[in-house]
Amino acid sequence: MQAKNPTACLLVIGNEVLSGRTQDANIRFLALELGKLGIPLREVRIIPDIAETIIGTVNEVRAKFDYVFTTGGIGPTHDDITSECIAAAFGVPWEPHPVAFPRMEASYKPGDFNAARQRMATMPRGAELIECAISAAPGFQMGNVYVMAGVPRVMQSMFEWLGPRLQGGARIESRAVYAIGLAEGVIAAGLEAVQKRFPDLDIGSYPFYRPTGNGVALVAKGPDAAAAEQAIAEVTALISSLGKVPIQGEPPEV
Repeated sequence: MQAKNPTACLLVIGNEVLSGRTQDANIRFLALELGKLGIPLREVRIIPDIAETIIGTVNEVRAKFDYVFTTGGIGPTHDDITSECIAAAFGVPWEPHPVAFPRMEASYKPGDFNAARQRMATMPRGAELIECAISAAPGFQMGNVYVMAGVPRVMQSMFEWLGPRLQGGARIESRAVYAIGLAEGVIAAGLEAVQKRFPDLDIGSYPFYRPTGNGVALVAKGPDAAAAEQAIAEVTALISSLGKVPIQGEPPEV
């Protein structure tokens, strides 16, 4: 029997995301990269910079998922409270990190490592660093919680270091087919029957609306590549039986 894949949750932390001022660009990146490692992203929550919300949510999801990733709230300003909230969630002091603090101090000119910048080197006691190639300020790990920057380029650099160190499962395989002029309501019953035959796969339908023609994309995902191939073969035959032309792969972006 195939081992069960570990599961992951992402907490996107920041008032700026909830207000619409900042468009999150980290969810898709992490979902794709974790999938390659065999760690399916099962839940994403966007939460505000409110201490009790962060603490409560972290404690809830770290008990529910194998991995919890957070993005945002580890910068130098007053509203960057993620790090101290993680300390509170784990019930440990929030204090200068013995490695990060002197290293960051050495990276600034004398006198430039001010109180605001020192916040980025202050972490929960016992935190393990997540290194970053493009910033002196690292992320950190506490238990199964991995705390990273919200700025996409910085977060991606942190994950490039972190990813190879995670224990994953079978790679999440994805197979897709689409058809122009096909409506979800027409294929729904047949698609549900395919899903029942492949209960270990996630089979979804995704309508698209394009100047070149509307249609629907059908995707099968899971750790078993052969099962995904077989499921999409059945979906392909279903599309043909409905008088439409199946096209392998995802529809092109416009």
